Amino acid sequence: MNPVARITVVAVVLLGAVALGAWWLGPALRREPVPTGTPMASPTPLATTDADDLIIIDQPLPMASVSSPLRVSGKARGSWFFEGSFPVILTDWDGLIIATVPAQAMGEWMTTEWVPFEATVVFEKPAYSSRGALILKKDNPSGLPQFDDAREITVFFR
Repeated sequence: MNPVARITVVAVVLLGAVALGAWWLGPALRREPVPTGTPMASPTPLATTDADDLIIIDQPLPMASVSSPLRVSGKARGSWFFEGSFPVILTDWDGLIIATVPAQAMGEWMTTEWVPFEATVVFEKPAYSSRGALILKKDNPSGLPQFDDAREITVFFR
């Protein structure tokens, strides 16, 4: 194939790709811009989101500065517990578990209603990062993945 024919084939392929991309992305590129000054939705606190109809964390709040011993409290639906407890896990910034304790129901847990819970997490502050995560895991004695659930909030060690 001579050089002119090669350049022509490359040009046709590139133009075809551009045309296909414009056809594919056209609707997304024609969207109306959001006018400046339009208020954006503010983040919803963990305790009031629809997804958290199973557990509400009263303390610590997301992004809180925490130290040991850390008091964790809130309320959860009875289905979150097994034998009156569920695991509370504290991790450092890269997911290494630094403490695990059971949260205890502070009332009758064999219900579908809200049950208050408390846990006290004793831990050593990580030496290399101040960021961590507090994970409240639904107790799942069956081990079946379809029954797993958890809530995670970011905390900062002081």
